Amino acid sequence: MTFSDLGIAPTILRALQAAGYENPTAVQAEAVPAAIAGRDLLVSAQTGSGKTAAFLLPALTKLSERSTAKGQGPRVLVLTPTRELAQQVEKNALEYGKDLRWMRTACLVGGSSFGYQIRALSRPIDLIVATPGRLMDHMRSGRIDFSRLEMLVLDEADRMLDMGFIDDIEAIVKATPETRQTVLFSATLDGIVGRMAEKMTRDPQRIEIARTETSGGTIEEHLLYADDLNHKHRLLDYILKESGFDQCVIFSATKAYSEELADKLSDQGYSAACLHGDMPQSWRNRTLNDLRRGRIKVLVATDVAARGIDVPTITHVVNFDLPKQAEDYVHRIGRTGRAGRDGTAITLAESKEFHKVRRIEQYLKRQITEGVIDGLEPTRRPPKGPRRNNNGKGGYGDRRHGSGNGRGGYGNNRREGGYQGQRREGGYQGNRGPRSSAQ
Repeated sequence: MTFSDLGIAPTILRALQAAGYENPTAVQAEAVPAAIAGRDLLVSAQTGSGKTAAFLLPALTKLSERSTAKGQGPRVLVLTPTRELAQQVEKNALEYGKDLRWMRTACLVGGSSFGYQIRALSRPIDLIVATPGRLMDHMRSGRIDFSRLEMLVLDEADRMLDMGFIDDIEAIVKATPETRQTVLFSATLDGIVGRMAEKMTRDPQRIEIARTETSGGTIEEHLLYADDLNHKHRLLDYILKESGFDQCVIFSATKAYSEELADKLSDQGYSAACLHGDMPQSWRNRTLNDLRRGRIKVLVATDVAARGIDVPTITHVVNFDLPKQAEDYVHRIGRTGRAGRDGTAITLAESKEFHKVRRIEQYLKRQITEGVIDGLEPTRRPPKGPRRNNNGKGGYGDRRHGSGNGRGGYGNNRREGGYQGQRREGGYQGNRGPRSSAQ
C-alpha cells in the first residue's frame, strides 16, 4: 500500500512524494481513509508510529477544498499537551501543505508573543494548533470564532488529562459546532479518556495499533537493578563512560532532581542540561535548540517536558527513575531509535520497585532483558519468578557492550547548553552555560 491508495488530495500527495514519503505506517493506513470519509475516530497508537501525519493528512485534504462558509475562524483545530509538540505539528502541517498557498496557520502556545497571536487571529485562519490553556486565554477574550470549524483533533489526549486540562478541553469542545468531526489520539482509550471520548464523539471508529510497531530503528532495552540511590549513580556513571553514546536523554521523576542531576553531570565534565516544565520558556527553547545542534550531549528531563522531542542523534535513553505510568515508558524510550537509527534504552530500578517493573512489562506484554554489570551487582535481588531471564547475567551488563570510549563528552569541561539553574534566594538563577553564547 502507498499513500496514493488512501484518498489524499493530489496537492498533499505531491508534497509527501517530494519529501520522500511513499508507504504509510499501520496507523496511517487505517486512520487516514476513515478520517477522510468523515468518521469520528478514537485511535490508540504509540509515539513514533506516524500518528501526526495520520490526522494531518486528512485535515489538509479537507483544507485543500476552499470553504464558502462565512467567518474567519479555523476550519481545523488541533489540541496538544505541550508547546513543543504544538510547534512540531504546525511545522509538519506546513511541510505537507506547502502547495496550499492560501492556507494560514496559527500556533497558540504559552511562552511566545501574545501580540503576534492576536494579529494572527485578526485575519481568516484555516488551521490552529494550540495548547488548551493558551487557547482558553484567547477564547475568554472573544478572539476565537468556531462557527467554521469542521474538524477537531485531540493529540495525546491522555497526557492533556494527566496535566489537568480536562475542564479546558470540555469548555473548548462545548464552544465548537456539534456537526464537527472529532479525531482523538491517545496511548490508552480506557478510563477517563474513554469516558471523555464518549461525550464528544458520534459513533466513533476505534483503531488500536499494537504497541510493538515501530517506524524507526531497533531499540535495545535493558534493565539494571540497584540497591539504592548511590548505587544508581554508580550505574549511571558506568553507562555514560562505557556506552559510547552520541547524545543521551536521562529521565528523572521530579523537576528538582532533574536540576540536581544535570548539575552533577556538568560538574563531572559532561555537556549536560536539564529540561522541565517550570523552566522559563526562553530557557526551554535554548536548551532544545542546543540539543538539536549537538551542543548538549546529556539532557536530564521530566516526562512532560520531553514530549515531542525529535532528535535523530539521540542514541541512548536512561530511565534513572521509573515512570509513574507504564505507558510513559513507551514515550520515554521513543526519544531514541528515530529516523531509522538504532537506539538503546536502559532502565534503572531499585529492588523494592520490582512491582513497578512488572506493571511496565504487563503493559508491554513482554519482558525487559535484565542484566548486571560486573563489580556493580545489586546485593538485594527482586523476588524470583518466571520473568527472570539470562540467569540475571548478560544484556547490558556484559562489559564487552559498547565501545568504552566515552564519546558522549566525558572529560569535556565545557558546560555547554541549556538551563542548569537552581531555585535560590533572590529568584530564578538561570543557566550555568557558556558565557560566550548569547542566543
